Amino acid sequence: MSTHSILNVLRTATVAATLLLMSGGAALAADHLDAPGTQADPAADINDLYAWMSADGSALNLVMTVFPAATDTSMFSDSVQYVFHLNSSQAYGEAATPMDIICTFDAAQTIQCWIGGGDYVTGDASDTAGILSEGGDVRVFAGLRDDPFYFNLEGFNETIAAVVDAAGGLTFDAAGCPALDAATSGVLVGQLQTAAGGGTAVDFFAPLNTLAIVMSIPTTMINGGGDILGVSASTRMAP
Repeated sequence: MSTHSILNVLRTATVAATLLLMSGGAALAADHLDAPGTQADPAADINDLYAWMSADGSALNLVMTVFPAATDTSMFSDSVQYVFHLNSSQAYGEAATPMDIICTFDAAQTIQCWIGGGDYVTGDASDTAGILSEGGDVRVFAGLRDDPFYFNLEGFNETIAAVVDAAGGLTFDAAGCPALDAATSGVLVGQLQTAAGGGTAVDFFAPLNTLAIVMSIPTTMINGGGDILGVSASTRMAP
């Protein structure tokens, strides 16, 4: 129903974790209010996926946000599986060991999450402290949160308009990329950083909320194939 890839590959370490800014051509970033199919079921529409290591490298933190412009009456779907797809390998590009974390909700918003075959958590996860898994190692929160994604929509639209206006006079290289002089490039970058008319940039998502599934998992539970971790997420109809 909805899929999302993170732009980062995570490298785990015993003492510290390094976030490698590596992406493939098909990787996606923000994905709010997109295709008609997911707009018809906002509880299945993934907004963003976030993943980062704890400071000491002992845990992986995961966040999946769904339901654009959620309100205090918005609910996770009881007919959808919310899935974090993890894979671990010895080196980037090598064969990886997959692991899925599958979460579901009932009509009362009780969550169930299966962390691969290693742990299980269920209960009301809406308290800000979250709830612990049966093994006591995985913590999960699920509920309404301020949308953490930042996007200057006014500046973006101004930049698009400027590019459209200049399109007729642009030249392109063999790869199809336009040639811009430094002054023009500076104007476009400046518009991305300001609001319409040159005012202070405004975060379009600042007043908006979203539903979030937040999870903290020990590194030892998810790096069986190696210390290079890949993360993606999807929603799908529950069987």
